[in-house]
Order: sequence, then structure tokens, then C-alpha cells
Amino acid sequence: MKKSVFYILILFGCLQSCKEDQSTKTLYLAHNMPQTHSVHKGILEFQKALRLKSEGKLDVKIFPDGQLGSEREVLELLQIGSVAITKVSAATLSNFVPEYHVFGIPYLFENKQHQFDVLEGDVGKSILEKGSQFWLRGLCYYDAGSRSFYTSKKAIRTPEDLKGLKIRVMNNQMAINMVNSMGGSATPLAFGELYTAMQQGVVDGAENNPPSFVSSNHYEVSKYYTIDQHSSVPDVLLIGTKFWDKLSKQEKKWVLEAAEVSAKAQKVFWNASVEESMSIAKAAGVEIIIPEKSLFQERSKSVLENFIKVHPEMQPIINSIKKQ
Repeated sequence: MKKSVFYILILFGCLQSCKEDQSTKTLYLAHNMPQTHSVHKGILEFQKALRLKSEGKLDVKIFPDGQLGSEREVLELLQIGSVAITKVSAATLSNFVPEYHVFGIPYLFENKQHQFDVLEGDVGKSILEKGSQFWLRGLCYYDAGSRSFYTSKKAIRTPEDLKGLKIRVMNNQMAINMVNSMGGSATPLAFGELYTAMQQGVVDGAENNPPSFVSSNHYEVSKYYTIDQHSSVPDVLLIGTKFWDKLSKQEKKWVLEAAEVSAKAQKVFWNASVEESMSIAKAAGVEIIIPEKSLFQERSKSVLENFIKVHPEMQPIINSIKKQ
């Protein structure tokens, strides 16, 4: 966690400022996305909706761009009560709340409609609430799209094309197993090191959603983008229970309603960013490949089978998702 006096003073100031004006409760929200990202735009809608619904009784102060640390670091700040709200990937959150691991299963969802039917239904809401025992109460899900493969020298049209390729993945066992099951060689690597690693041939490719592919400038060194959409891991807006438990029933209602407003708005912002990103990639000469996804789905079935063997307690959740 960042140790500079500057950040310590910010956190101290956050806690103190909440006490200065008893007519307004200010919730401090930190995230690591840039202010141009759909997530930040969605959070601005959360801030706006909460002010309106509460008539100024609840407010949100936003710290974007990783000002208060990485996703994991801010989650820890929520747990101790130094920050109220954050947005993190469900993949990061799974290290704290095991049920979120389910969302990393390849081809878990049939399509985007199925995904959000699940997330906004009983299964998704139940998982949001399960985080409370770890002091992290989910508010809503944000769209983070689907992850697909991109490579520098060789196009991926079938799973066989992954053979012998070193594919960068997050340091996440599900992602590692997924790439290996398809025949590639999963290579965990920090995202910030990826551009240079592809440029120098340390890895042959990676996998991510279109906005991340473009905003990271990876399209400059990867001229093949295969839209296989192997995983659709959402983002999660959540609040620390140390703040949540202090809110009145009415205040909690305002927060949940504002979160719902922001989730709807963020989907629109996300879709626009995907369209823009794909246009930029195509204009830069990236070949966009639409493969037969069932081939990739078939090769990755072992990931689900192994996950259930290790986590049999997750079987009911998976069954409910597939029945949705």
C-alpha cells in the first residue's frame, strides 16, 4: 500500500471531513480508471443521482486514476473503513469473496443479455451481498465487456493456432487454465509491462476487451484481434460495510437506487467506447477476425470441470446461471 505522507494525509482528511458538516454525509470513492473511461463516467452518474435522490444529504467525493492505490489496495482501505466505495474487477474481488471466481469461467454466459439477466437477477444480487462477511458489500455490476485474443505475428483463427504461442494473462489461475486448455502457453505478466514484452517478443500476444486493447496502445504492436469472447468478467461497484452499516434504511435505499442508475448509464458509455475502439483499431490496420466460437468453447470445457472438482460448493451457483 502507498505509504507517502501525502496519501496518509488525504485519508486522514477524508475521515475528518465527514464529520465537519453534519447535514451532509460524504462518501469517498476511489478507483484506478482514467477519467475518460466508461467506469468513471458511470461513477459520475452515481454521484449525480445520489445527490438528487438524497437532496444533498449524501454526497460522493471521487479519487480516480489510482490516486489512492491499486484495486487490491483500495479494497483493503474499504475493509478498514478509510474509503467508502470503489470499483474493482470481479477477478480481483474473487481473492476476497470466493463466489466471484465463477464469473471467470470461459463461456459461462450465452451472450450479453444472458449475462446481465444473471447479474441483475437473484444470482447476481446474492453474490453482491455475500461480500458483506468480508466487509465488502456489492452495489451493482458494471459492463467490462468480453476478453478476446490479440497477437503480434500470427493470426488466431482456431484454437490450434494458439499452439506454441506465449499469451499474457492476469495472474489468475482461471485465466491460466483457460489459455493452457486451448493449447497456448499462459504467461502471467504485469499489464504495464505488456507493450514492451510484445514489442520484444517476450510474449506473442494477450487477451483483453477492445477499450483496453486500444487505450493501452497494444494495437500498435498487435495486428491481429480475434473476437472469440472467451470470458466476460464484470466490474463491481461496492461499499465497505463499515460505512454501509452506519447508513439509515433510507440512506441505503438512496445508495442502491443511485447505483442502479449508474449501472444503466455505464452500459451505454461502455458500448460507445467499444465502437470507438474497434474503429481506431481497424483504421490502424488491425485485422479483426470473427472465429467459430464453439471451437474455443469446446476446448475450454476442462476449465469448468476442474473448477467444479476443486470448488464443488460452487456447483449450485453455476447450475442457476445456466438455467437462467
